[in-house]
Amino acid sequence: MSEQTQQRGTSQARRVVVVGAGMAGVQTAVALREQGFTGTVTLIGAEPHQPYDRPPLSKAVLLGKAEGSAFDVDFESLGIELRLGCEADGARPADHELDTESGPVPYDVLVVATGAEPIRLPGTEGVPGVHLLRTLDDAERLRPVLSQQHDIVVVGAGWIGAEFATAAREAGCAVTVVEAADRPLAGALPAEVAAPMTAWYADSGAALRTHARVERIEPGAVVLDDGARLPAGAVVVGIGARPATDWLTGSGIELGAHREIVADDHLRASTPDVYAVGDCASFPSARYGERLLVHHWDNALQGPRTVAANIIGEEPAVYDPVPYFWSEQFGRFVQYAGHHASADTLLWRGDPLGPAWTVCWLREGRLVALLAVGRPRDLAQGRRLIEAGTPVVAELLTDPARPLKQAAAR
Repeated sequence: MSEQTQQRGTSQARRVVVVGAGMAGVQTAVALREQGFTGTVTLIGAEPHQPYDRPPLSKAVLLGKAEGSAFDVDFESLGIELRLGCEADGARPADHELDTESGPVPYDVLVVATGAEPIRLPGTEGVPGVHLLRTLDDAERLRPVLSQQHDIVVVGAGWIGAEFATAAREAGCAVTVVEAADRPLAGALPAEVAAPMTAWYADSGAALRTHARVERIEPGAVVLDDGARLPAGAVVVGIGARPATDWLTGSGIELGAHREIVADDHLRASTPDVYAVGDCASFPSARYGERLLVHHWDNALQGPRTVAANIIGEEPAVYDPVPYFWSEQFGRFVQYAGHHASADTLLWRGDPLGPAWTVCWLREGRLVALLAVGRPRDLAQGRRLIEAGTPVVAELLTDPARPLKQAAAR
């Protein structure tokens, strides 16, 4: 750590600028105040709306059950300056300045929390009736589409595609989901785990077409590469997201293979006095022995506490969480904790054709990840076992009638 950084670490008369007003950015600003930071905190957001939470967009907001999902934070009373509708377009770490549309913003510490942006389907830019679902404006544009009960084609059978298809079916729309891979969630789960989820689409009345690539989108139709034409009053694209970091090109801040900010285990970027948190940053995990890039809400909630602690600098904090996320789809509550890439054993708890079941991944006799469908107690108990690194007894783990915590080796 440089002498300059050390001095900043002990002074409370510093200026912290947080760029990105989503969950990670808001929580960083709030955590700084909660942990006693008395310097200046400025929160910069590209959207003009009051900062808001994203999960309700694909549920209550989309279905018109809520007008918005603004965070219940009194920024004024916390002494957090909001600059909304202000897009960052560069950073100059050597000068300790953030470049924005409104001019340069000086900082002593910069926190990048710009999240991720949806991947667009090539050739659809500006095509009428093609939608993404990432922002409040996206949800508001889609709301009348659902209320008019259009025929809808969803491109991508990942988490967001399934959640949107669920909402569209609830609204009474005819829904077809097209997926280029051979199964839903192909990039997230092994084939045997995703297999039972395939039936969920038909059970809800949605059509799922796998091995289906979009050739082009025409007015009122999606044309697949096999020549099939699917009627489409609207098309929703959910084929993934990438870190929103293009604006950092040329800044000297190191970006990784996925264009994410490469942070260390304290969530510090490669240049002094710059931190990165949430969907836009990867971090090394000693727990899993690899660098993780986690695009989920819980990561954006937990990481800011580490960032705030390290900015205040009383005692360095290491970030190495057990990743967690949830999804509500087709009447099921799906939860996942951990990281299963290095697992050597996969075990089932319960019947995957039933309404509630769990998959457990082990490595060297220890639980490293689990997926729980309709079994929140399994998730809560399993997450604690993962965090503790407790050895487990496989025979006890696979008994769905036995509390998962009882599988811990004695």
